[in-house]
Amino acid sequence: MGEHASSIWLHWHGHPDAVIGLIILQSVYLFAIGPVRKKYGLSPNLSPKQPLLFTTGVLVIFLSLLSPLHIMSDDYLFSAHMVQHVLLTLVSPPLLILGTPEWLISPLVRKSVVLLSMSKVIVHPVSAVVIFNLVFSLWHLPVLYGLSVSYHSVHVGEHLLFMVVSFVMWWPICSKVPELPRLSYPLQLIYLFVMSLAQIIVFGIITFAPEPIYDHYANAPRLWNITPLVDQQIGGIIMKVGSGFLFLTLIIIVFFKWFEEGSREDRDGIIE
Repeated sequence: MGEHASSIWLHWHGHPDAVIGLIILQSVYLFAIGPVRKKYGLSPNLSPKQPLLFTTGVLVIFLSLLSPLHIMSDDYLFSAHMVQHVLLTLVSPPLLILGTPEWLISPLVRKSVVLLSMSKVIVHPVSAVVIFNLVFSLWHLPVLYGLSVSYHSVHVGEHLLFMVVSFVMWWPICSKVPELPRLSYPLQLIYLFVMSLAQIIVFGIITFAPEPIYDHYANAPRLWNITPLVDQQIGGIIMKVGSGFLFLTLIIIVFFKWFEEGSREDRDGIIE
């Protein structure tokens, strides 16, 4: 098994749907910020930071779905699957949102009152918290989880749905679109605090279960002599610690930005 475990790190595979999807995503983005921007005069210039952020987000998806992490998550380790989910829901989406110029999104939502109204409801912070955590929790029910690892089409659908609801979840704190603005700094702090606690029930069930709850991984070949129960516990910890660390870091960053904004306003008031 040790030799097999070593060979896994060399197993890069290319699902055609994932490869084609990522190529289309990156190509459409480059076409939009290049020829489309110039043709329609959407913006006189483009910050190089945004293409870098967007491309990094695409690269994170690439590593999640096409690197050895994918085969480990599919065939061997629940904990690897949790790493994959962290990358797809907590790392890539904010990079993609921050890397998309507001002048690409604003014209689309301004064209339709219905679309704008629906978008405001969907990305409302209460809706965003409920939608993301409901979808995330339901997909970790043993029945649905078993379907996702047994059928490729279901697995693809799961990942796509995770990405969509992750965009919804990240929008209230990452948006640069005036029509769908991000929350104020105080509300961002509350939002991030709620998100840091929201998955605690799923985390508790997975981490403290007395026996493996996912048959797929209970019956999978063992890597590095990790038992199914320990693997499941590690996966639960990755789920909670990974998200908790990220949200805590963001809470600290947002707090200092809020403090800086208040100090700047105080200085401006004194000058006036």
